Amino acid sequence: MPAPSEAVFRRHRLVTILGLAILAGLSWAWLFAGAGMGISPQADFAIFAHRTSGMAMGAPWDAPRLLFIFSMWFVMMVAMMVPAAAPVVLLYGRAAASDSGRSPSTGRFLAGYLISWALFSIVVVLLQMALETAGFMTALGMTLTSRWIVGGLLIAAGLYQLSAVKNACLSHCQNPAEFIARHHRSGPLTIGLIHGSYCVGCCWLLMALLFVGGIMNLAWIAVLTMVVAAEKLLPNGRAIARVGGMLFLVWGAAILVAG
Repeated sequence: MPAPSEAVFRRHRLVTILGLAILAGLSWAWLFAGAGMGISPQADFAIFAHRTSGMAMGAPWDAPRLLFIFSMWFVMMVAMMVPAAAPVVLLYGRAAASDSGRSPSTGRFLAGYLISWALFSIVVVLLQMALETAGFMTALGMTLTSRWIVGGLLIAAGLYQLSAVKNACLSHCQNPAEFIARHHRSGPLTIGLIHGSYCVGCCWLLMALLFVGGIMNLAWIAVLTMVVAAEKLLPNGRAIARVGGMLFLVWGAAILVAG
């Protein structure tokens, strides 16, 4: 017979796995349904998506639209980041259960993690508003139209993928056990928030590349989700990040040259 604390943890682990699967599944289902936009989501791998024609200006950026676009971004971040974060959530649950012998507060840890991405979503919504208002982004496809901005963003993402800051944040995301052990007395919400901040630091420019392929381009969303998961979960994740960085540099240079 397992010890009571072990039985509690096993039950909690199963509930956590099911909860994360449901959360990610519902988020992806909402994206496939068009994220409430009333249009069919796009799904292509256009290399020069900035050439796509479309209206630069859409509906006014009033409070309802800001809240709606924020919800779209935040649910998208949940769909993309929860699969890669699931092992860390379970690791925190294991560590917290071992430390206290009680059912761990993984819900609060996950809440702290998602708050980090909610704050990121606020920033990109404001950036999207500025780009659309300035005429650099289509309102319908939500895709950048300026070759200079697209090329510059891709090159910036490529350089960041090869940077020491990216490497430091990625190292944390790949090896969170020491961090959890060091901060386990800070409280689950705080630990989740700090870990989420490292995750944002690791992936923020990858997420910004949604402006290149189209914010509601499901093919591009799926590719970036797999890249994030591969970087964090595979043994050669750092090499994957470097290869991605070089590809972004070549892609950005091609756009700047070819227009």
